[in-house]
Amino acid sequence: MRVIHAVPAITEESSGPSYSVVRLCGSLIEEGQDVTLVALDWGPMDSQPPFLKTFPLGLGPLRLGRSPMMKRWLDEQALSGKVDVLHTHGMWQMNAIYPRWAASKGKITLVASTRGALSEWAMQNGSAVKRVFWPLVQRRALTAATCFHATAESEYEDIRRMGFRQPVAIIPNGIDVPPFESKQGGMVRTLLFLGRVHPKKGLDMLLPAWQAVQDRFPDWRLMIAGPDNGGYLDEMQHLAAQLHLKRIEFSGELKGREKLEAYRRADIFVLPTYSENFGMTVAEALAAGTPAIVTHGAPWEGLNQHDAGWWIEVGKDSLVACLEDALARSHDALAEMGLHGRNWMQRDFSWPYVAQRMVATYEWLVGDRSTTPVWIQAD
Repeated sequence: MRVIHAVPAITEESSGPSYSVVRLCGSLIEEGQDVTLVALDWGPMDSQPPFLKTFPLGLGPLRLGRSPMMKRWLDEQALSGKVDVLHTHGMWQMNAIYPRWAASKGKITLVASTRGALSEWAMQNGSAVKRVFWPLVQRRALTAATCFHATAESEYEDIRRMGFRQPVAIIPNGIDVPPFESKQGGMVRTLLFLGRVHPKKGLDMLLPAWQAVQDRFPDWRLMIAGPDNGGYLDEMQHLAAQLHLKRIEFSGELKGREKLEAYRRADIFVLPTYSENFGMTVAEALAAGTPAIVTHGAPWEGLNQHDAGWWIEVGKDSLVACLEDALARSHDALAEMGLHGRNWMQRDFSWPYVAQRMVATYEWLVGDRSTTPVWIQAD
């Protein structure tokens, strides 16, 4: 099939949509599909995937994501009669609206991946632009979708809560599992947070929770790795100083090999998020053999089922209780949990597995719908 994916931008960072959408497209190509990924040209890249086509930004605020050239190209492709599926990723920018307009003109199947933007937390927080953008264009664009793609059951529930009744394909993001390296015990053990330093990530819970346990576990340190988001890093560093936190390090953004090594060196990964449609960093940590602590703000209930970590209520008290349990465990016990997580990722989150389900979803949408794949909720 001929499939066009649209995403706001692709950057050098190897997480979030810049990782998952690029790897999805590459995996679909490996499954024999004809795929083009379109994105806005936000800046130079050292290496660009051969299937990526970028377009310059047009006039207006950057956050609006206008690109008349992208719109024109999508319209031309849709009207050519040679495109089977348009698949858009994300919300709140015009580059997420253009595929809807093009699909309507060409009467083409439109798949929408909202990427967590419909969660209660996301809908209640963020820019005031949402209050205008939603009724004017965003809701209409989603109403026109033939099918939604959700990365977890919780995201499917968000789609239904917002009133959309189209079929929803529940297919997780995939993950590349790196070569295995056994955990090396040391004098100092590491609790790692890795991700954007953003209000939704729950650092305002993690830092007070660390204060509550730091004196009982002097052989542990807390490492905060990730880029700043709108000045929130300064706020969290100020909070750390106010709380007189010990053995805490703000290391900044890590990429590539440094990022993988941080996962491998860590004894436990923690993501106390308020809202996450998937949480690629959790999958990355597990793939590297590191058990994880994740709140119910992210869809990782499998951590408990697979003995690969802890899935806990959102809140400081539950986080403190979990840390007291987790940090008291031996090196060997945590390494064993990490192996469980790594095996889980290899079995259920491989890219061929994800791509094959996405291809079957496209085929169901454009062809015979007599038998619905088990991962598609058509209620």
